[in-house]
Amino acid sequence: MGHWLHRNIVEPGKLPLLLALTAFVLTFAITRVVTRMIRAGKGPFGNVSAGGVHIHHVVPGVVLTVLGGFGAVASSRYGFGSGAFAVVFGIGAGLVLDEFALILHLDDVYWTEAGRQSVEVVVLTAALVGLMLAGFSPLGVNGMSDDELHDRGGVISTVAVNFLFALLVLSKGKARMAIFSVVIPLIGLVGAIRLARPGSPWAKRFYRSRPRARARSTLRAYRHDRRWAGPRRRLQDLIGGKPDPAVARR
Repeated sequence: MGHWLHRNIVEPGKLPLLLALTAFVLTFAITRVVTRMIRAGKGPFGNVSAGGVHIHHVVPGVVLTVLGGFGAVASSRYGFGSGAFAVVFGIGAGLVLDEFALILHLDDVYWTEAGRQSVEVVVLTAALVGLMLAGFSPLGVNGMSDDELHDRGGVISTVAVNFLFALLVLSKGKARMAIFSVVIPLIGLVGAIRLARPGSPWAKRFYRSRPRARARSTLRAYRHDRRWAGPRRRLQDLIGGKPDPAVARR
């Protein structure tokens, strides 16, 4: 176990990524604790305003993300500088994605149902970066031997096929599965074989004259959503806090 950790995570080339992920997760967790305390009226924290304008934490997040990103590009993969800029980038990314829903909707939806999108994006981001730290590379290049990696045609064809699988899964209305299939191509293969979700581009194009497939797709989506909607909402509430019902109904 120790050898695997040293080879896949603690090696110098991946240390900045580990630091960035740690800073990202901790920043998101601390930010959610602070905002929930502000919402409950507890603790010494409060909203930051300037000239009557509420300054959302996405603003310093953007600044830190820019500084950390450009600093990481300008520095090498090794040394103190790369680690420091990785931490700065992780902190900035955590602040930005914590208000992803606000950016998406251009409205303060932090404590509404729409605000759940921020929690989902943060969890997806952390999971994808964690998979990359564990040794997975985008579009399946990590599964190739040294000889295959030297073969440019083989690399291009592998990336292209896996990318097409991801697009196919996305066209079937399975966004989360498509995202993970970029890192784990086997997920894309499974998603490509399974039925599309109703209302997806694939279903509209290929199930229009196939009532049986359309009915199976609708029934499977209904059963899936009924089974997982509740646990997913409880997990989001645990991580990010429950939305405000009064605001959610508007």
